[in-house]
Amino acid sequence: MIARLPAGALQLTGGYLAATSGSLGRLVFSLAYFVLLANTLTIAEFGIFATASAAGVMLSRIVGFGMSSPLYRAATVRPRLIGLYAGGFLLAAVLSLPILVVASIVTWALIFSRDVPFTPFALIVAAEALLWRSTEIVIIVNNGLERFGRGAILTIMGTALRALAALCLTFLAAPDLTSWSWLYLLANGAALAIAILFYWPRQKLRWHPGVWWRRTADAFPVCGAEILFYLQSELDKLLVLYLGGPQLAGLYAVVMRLVDLTALPVRTFTMLLIQKLMGSTEAIASRLRRFGLEATIATASTLGIAALAGILWLWPTLLGDNVAEAAPLVLLVLAVPALRNLVEYHAELLYGRGQSGRRMVNLAVLGVAKAVLLAGILAQFAETGSIMIALNAVFAVLYGLSLVLTYRALSRKTGKSF
Repeated sequence: MIARLPAGALQLTGGYLAATSGSLGRLVFSLAYFVLLANTLTIAEFGIFATASAAGVMLSRIVGFGMSSPLYRAATVRPRLIGLYAGGFLLAAVLSLPILVVASIVTWALIFSRDVPFTPFALIVAAEALLWRSTEIVIIVNNGLERFGRGAILTIMGTALRALAALCLTFLAAPDLTSWSWLYLLANGAALAIAILFYWPRQKLRWHPGVWWRRTADAFPVCGAEILFYLQSELDKLLVLYLGGPQLAGLYAVVMRLVDLTALPVRTFTMLLIQKLMGSTEAIASRLRRFGLEATIATASTLGIAALAGILWLWPTLLGDNVAEAAPLVLLVLAVPALRNLVEYHAELLYGRGQSGRRMVNLAVLGVAKAVLLAGILAQFAETGSIMIALNAVFAVLYGLSLVLTYRALSRKTGKSF
């Protein structure tokens, strides 16, 4: 039976199992980290931290101006060029720092200045944008090299270190947001140090101006698309904090964090599919296969959140008293994980086909639509439960837009993968 499997199927399955082990390990430590932190900070402080962290993830895509994309493609297709593209990424990262600083100050002034001092906000952004984003670069390079086990270990280790930091927070005399921001910075710094020392491929760093300038044509659209992707992905948290206040933001952050936990295995599948697509477009050649892939993602996402919602309905205090306050709300967003994961999948499809410019345009459209729809439901509804129910409709509209825009783009042109 094994001998009759299609060529490469065993390798792909083994890679998925190795990468999924990272997701499952991360899921365990993420759950511990989430439970410790959500029940140590107040709901309002947790909401502010989750929103600041989301802002940091969004701002992290400024770092390197998208030169992580040629680096990842090199690891996937031409591993001997990793040192060359790593040198280019480091140069771009240094050049991007002033823009990151200005963007962080503007973000704090517009959204966070009412609820949190600048210092803890800046520490959280630095941890996400500089430290953890750099660790992610090491992870994606290892995944590109098909060293999925190494990537899985790094993923688990980073989450475990944050869980350990959250455990340390519980022993402090004043376990507030400011104390947590310092611990969060230390945990992410330790993860980066281990990643560089033990998991970075040993290649000499190089820089070639001609190659660097040629790759900016691909990198800059990727940078813009990544910023827009995370803006539309995390915009809901920012709007809820700005329009609804810290308490609503905390409840919303708890629900969305539980949604995120169920999405980890699905994102691993998407990553491997896109990596395969870089070498061949046959993975989504037929409409039947496209429908099958989307149905698989939707089914896995829905089963995950339904199982979690059922467990919390039976044992609402299983994850702590603060989480118990938000546990009934999980039942109200059963369609959100599938729809959100499919929108992410569409964006990654365009990246895999080399259509970064089209991806950026699509994400801009989705970001504007999401802002308008979410602002509308926050203005229309005062009760948290009604807001959560309306979110299903918001994400359904976003999915419909993404579906039309993505497959129109895919039918028009095949972009270059490298």
